[in-house]
Amino acid sequence: MTLSQKIVLAICRPLLNILFPRKVKGRENIPLTGPLIVIANHIHLLDPFFLLFSFPRWINFMAKEELFSSLLLRPVLRWARSFSARRRGKFEEKKKAIRSAKDMLDGGLILGIFPEGSRSRDGKLRKGKPGSAVIAAKTNVSLLPVGIVGTDKIKGISWPWNRPSIVINIGKPFKLPPTDGKLSKSQMQLLTAQLMGEIAALLPPEYQGTSKEHED
Repeated sequence: MTLSQKIVLAICRPLLNILFPRKVKGRENIPLTGPLIVIANHIHLLDPFFLLFSFPRWINFMAKEELFSSLLLRPVLRWARSFSARRRGKFEEKKKAIRSAKDMLDGGLILGIFPEGSRSRDGKLRKGKPGSAVIAAKTNVSLLPVGIVGTDKIKGISWPWNRPSIVINIGKPFKLPPTDGKLSKSQMQLLTAQLMGEIAALLPPEYQGTSKEHED
């Protein structure tokens, strides 16, 4: 974590706590050293901040490429050490994203990914994209599942008076079976369903989506 990142955390964490009081459960499950892949459901634009300010370590997010086209966001994302990934990129583009993720994990850092690929409009967990599973299987790095609850209630101008109950549920680290070769489509689907199931287990029933999407 850089000095500027430490300063941002020190200043912004108390401010976020005042604006959006929340409960963080399972902090003891966060490894304090070593590489880690944080996977979470995604409901609101503020979800990355709720994750970041709930952790004792800096989280470097994989972000959709469209965000880097913004002149305002691009320098912020670069400073935060986020890197881009195309949701429907070509083979070489996907390989580049995996290399960027691997370099970050090789440096002992935390990589943050929202496996759904985009925000859920109804708050329910959607079917996951295979990127997280591929990166975890190829690097043999532990995944830390997180269930975010309540941020879907942050909307309109009334939230300062009707503040929603926000809970960040942090599960226990787990690993997917490692692989050196190319994963088949069925293998990717199976591994993705496994990690989405770990996230679903941290959410209340109304957030879990259809059970078929997260079967083991």
